[in-house]
Formats: sequence, structure tokens, C-alpha cells
Amino acid sequence: MIWLQMTANTGPAECCLAVTKALTQLGREAQKAGVTVSVVEQLDGPVGGTLRSVLLELDGPAELEQALAARWCGSIQWICESPYRKLHKRKNWFLNGAAFAPPAVSTEFGEIRYEATRASGPGGQHVNKTDSAIRATHVASGLSVKVQTERSQHANKRLAAQLLLSKLGELAKSEEGKNKSDRRMHHFQAERGNAGRVFVGMGFVERPV
Repeated sequence: MIWLQMTANTGPAECCLAVTKALTQLGREAQKAGVTVSVVEQLDGPVGGTLRSVLLELDGPAELEQALAARWCGSIQWICESPYRKLHKRKNWFLNGAAFAPPAVSTEFGEIRYEATRASGPGGQHVNKTDSAIRATHVASGLSVKVQTERSQHANKRLAAQLLLSKLGELAKSEEGKNKSDRRMHHFQAERGNAGRVFVGMGFVERPV
């Protein structure tokens, strides 16, 4: 499995919209390639329907995972007039992708407590009637995460454990005075320009680079 993070970094709402559009396009490419995509964590953007960042898990044959992730790593350009600021002259918006190995689930950081809970947010009858969401809590520190992206408790438990261990790893590095993890720094060090892929218009149509 591969974790793929796509982020608008500190860009404006247009860049956050680009992340949402890229996620839709990636989903199409993943389905065609036979790779399953799961949302591990997401940070909403400043406008409804946009994403500041999204962390995805790619699951499938290793060579197909790697090929798909490679297509979305690096700088990605979206050329489009701003849908939010009609007189704005800027038409070039950037997002960035980076791939990571998910942390192995282990007891390195001590006991983790799991709790099944009701999923929240939109989702229709499934959300209203099932307790498939999982909250994972690190007993020693009290740090917790909630994952509800999958319909099964087993899948959500695995994702929750990996996400919690990733956050604990970042916390440990921070407390030791070391550099922040690559995944966190990715938000601020991503390159703007020199795009590996270019998309055009509200339809997010790819243009040859």
C-alpha cells in the first residue's frame, strides 16, 4: 500500500478547488488501473466543496500503485479563470502530490484503544444506522483520531491505527527537537511551477506538458 497526499499548501481557495478536482480525476484513473483509493484524512478548504489537503491510501498490485502515485507526485498545474473572483487576473493554480509509505501497525508507542462509534456527516441511511466508524486513542498521551471512510469496522480500524501512529511519530520527532516529518513539511515546501501535469478549465481536462 502507498499513502498519497495531495495539498494546496498555503494557496487560495482556487488551489483548494484544484485538489478536489484532482481527487475526482485520480479516482477515475485508479478505477481504470484496478487500484482502490481510500481517504485516510482530509482538511477542508475555505470554500465548501474544496480541500486544503487529502491523504489517500492506494491499494492494489504494487506496480500499479506505484505507477498511479508517480503520476500525481510533484507539482500539478490547473489553468482556469477563478470561479470565486470574476475579475481576478490570475489563471494559474498549483497543487502538489507526494507519496509515503504508511507506518506499520506495531506496539512501539504503547497501547492503542479502539472504540466503535456512529459515523457523522453526510452519508444517508448507512451513516444513520451503523457504528462502523472507529476512534483510535493512544492511551499514554490521549491523542486520538476518528476514521469513518470505509463501511467495515475492520478497514476503519486499520486506517485509524496507521494514521494515529503517523501522528505519534510526528509528535515524537517534534518533542525531540528534530525536523518535522516529510509529510507535514510537504505542505510548505511544495514547488509551485515546473508542473509535471497540466489541467485546463472547469472540466479539469489534461493538456500535454
